[in-house]
Amino acid sequence: MTLSIICNDNKLDRWIDALKACDPSLDVQVWPNESNRGDVEFALCWKHPEGVLQEYPNLRCVCSMGAGIDFMLNDARFPRHLPVIRLIDPSLAHAMYEYILTVVMYYFRDLDIYRAQQAQSNWRVHINRPMSKTTIAVMGLGKLGEYAASRLALMGFKVTGWSRSQKSIKGVKAFAGDEALDEFVSTADLLVCLLPLTGQTRGILNSGLFNKMPKGACLINVARGQHLVEKDLIDALDKGQLRGACLDVFSQEPLPAEHPFWKNDKILLTPHCSSLTDPASVAPQIVENYHRMKKGEPLINQVDIERGY
Repeated sequence: MTLSIICNDNKLDRWIDALKACDPSLDVQVWPNESNRGDVEFALCWKHPEGVLQEYPNLRCVCSMGAGIDFMLNDARFPRHLPVIRLIDPSLAHAMYEYILTVVMYYFRDLDIYRAQQAQSNWRVHINRPMSKTTIAVMGLGKLGEYAASRLALMGFKVTGWSRSQKSIKGVKAFAGDEALDEFVSTADLLVCLLPLTGQTRGILNSGLFNKMPKGACLINVARGQHLVEKDLIDALDKGQLRGACLDVFSQEPLPAEHPFWKNDKILLTPHCSSLTDPASVAPQIVENYHRMKKGEPLINQVDIERGY
């Protein structure tokens, strides 16, 4: 029985070492150089080539190498009858929170404004609102969103959250469902997108939503680039409806050198680095699921492939 890592990244030694450290007897191989694809029953994947999983006749389980599974949904030939697992790791949640908090404070303390003033040799002080009167609105209250929202609330911010189903998080005013979306964004001084990418959430960050936010609000997208309608963001920034945006994810990655985002001084860009998976941290749950699969036991962190999360 073989576990195969199917990923376009050629720097996979850390993953192999981490998996073998958990179970030295594990037969770990790497696509496309497996000795026999018929032996592969467990696939660890990230942005695999479309249709490649059809080449494994005895595949029994697919595990994402991250928290998201949208890349699987984008594969028209993905074997949807197989159980799918995602990784849930406290270090991922905390790293995401660190990133979000850094950007929130950047906008909250007007550092984007002072940066623009510096270019103009403009010495002007701005009095920012207190945390208790600044609303951080978190879209998506899964493991990452719940962690970030609850800690931002502990910081003293006024925090709201929105998800498809109703959630209860201490210190967070929670909204649920399409009917509550307008009310949710209407008070968002900073809107943080942590939604899973599904057919319902694709393109959700658009002009209709931006126009319902308070004028001068800011956007932070750390979910997926396909959540954002790029032209609508540029228009909202040009019109002043939005003051600024921090983007860590993009529809095309790496972001092409000619893309207008690069030269827009109201957009802060980072190269999809908000929360990076540590192989050593997540290897135990991968190996645990590998052995559960062998024994026919229930898998941990299994997702609903039809819902997309």
